[in-house]
Amino acid sequence: MLILSGAFVGFAIGLTGVGGGSLMTPILLLFNYPVAVAIGTDLLYAAITKSSGMYFHHRRGHVDWKTMGLLAAGSIPVSLIINIFIIDESLTDNANFSSFLSSFLGVMLILTALVMIFSRFIQRRLETEEKASQNKYYRYLKKHRSILVLLLGLVLGVCVTLSSVGAGAFGAAILFMLFPSWPTKHVVGTDIAHAVPLTLVAGLGYLFNGLVDYSLLLALVTGSLPGIYVGTRLGSVLPEKLLRTVLIFVLLGLGTYFSLAQVH
Repeated sequence: MLILSGAFVGFAIGLTGVGGGSLMTPILLLFNYPVAVAIGTDLLYAAITKSSGMYFHHRRGHVDWKTMGLLAAGSIPVSLIINIFIIDESLTDNANFSSFLSSFLGVMLILTALVMIFSRFIQRRLETEEKASQNKYYRYLKKHRSILVLLLGLVLGVCVTLSSVGAGAFGAAILFMLFPSWPTKHVVGTDIAHAVPLTLVAGLGYLFNGLVDYSLLLALVTGSLPGIYVGTRLGSVLPEKLLRTVLIFVLLGLGTYFSLAQVH
């Protein structure tokens, strides 16, 4: 069942480009894994599965390494601080913190769904830098963009480390707003390139605290690799709008459930 779950999530990633942390951690919670173990294992799973994507985009020149570095300068230190001072092996027995992690995960799932709903609208409104520059807001944005990218990294560091969600659709949507002239492939490539070190650092923090299940990680990776391949091949055939709509409703449902449910 876990290998099939990995295949399902990989299939969703291949079809829509979204679904790693957004689907994997909730599925593991439905299998009754402790919240901290589900998040920690999913973080390392994300680091492994996104590495090939980072290499693919780098080879094709889709990664802006300066922006990626600014994001990492904000996210990596925050992730290390959380792992040093907050995450430890006692979390599996801490019902209150598990409940907090579950609720935080639910909120991030809902935010991811909302971002997916409005991302196309954002892309259409911000097609070119010239159009955006006519607006005072975007002139301010252009002037202070480096600071805003660093702040985005800080936010993603917190969100990803505490929920394993945020390094995909959520981060990409904000990058679309910060860099309206960028082609989609550059936004996606930079976002994935940043997600790899962030999820790796966050996941290693959980691993050093005994909150990663190795056999579970192996099963998920085993299932996801062929799932991503099949999903990528079918993604060009199946209607993307329908697929994204289904995924949005799934994320909203899971987000509502985990936001309200108490973990015992």
